[in-house]
Amino acid sequence: AVARQRVGSVVLADARRLPLPDAAVDAVTAVWLLHLLREAGAVRAVVAEAARVLRPGGVFVTTVDKDAAHDVGSDIDEVFAPWSAPAPADRTDLVVAHAAEGGLDVAGEAFFTGHGQGRSPVSAARGVRRGYYASRLVLPGNAADELVRNLAALPDQDRRRADPEYRLLAFRRG
Repeated sequence: AVARQRVGSVVLADARRLPLPDAAVDAVTAVWLLHLLREAGAVRAVVAEAARVLRPGGVFVTTVDKDAAHDVGSDIDEVFAPWSAPAPADRTDLVVAHAAEGGLDVAGEAFFTGHGQGRSPVSAARGVRRGYYASRLVLPGNAADELVRNLAALPDQDRRRADPEYRLLAFRRG
């Protein structure tokens, strides 16, 4: 409702098929999206669609390596490691390659800290049980139960580890 009052209209759409004509907008953002796209070709399709709707000189800004940002070198990361997904969908080199295919050049990067997002063993175990790490972890069979047990064995159960640092890339349409 607030967005409608400020910008006039809001459209809900599939990021792979935006309801916009070619070269229609100056900016497209996809923050904390690409890492969730597990279907083959989905990230390529979203980046291509962003490129299609950008005007010349337009900018596409997206997070990359989102799940990797949570790997802060903690004991939790060591426990997660055996179940880490082998090929993150939002890996920087893949996103840069997809952007280049769409005529987008890297224009810049920035980093931001996820203040208060550091995990404790207790919060990590809760997240595993709720399925929050579906893009980061591969947990077949009873692996989630084993992972939760391993997290419960860590010291300082309620102490949050370091906050993640996220990476943004900006691409410009030539």
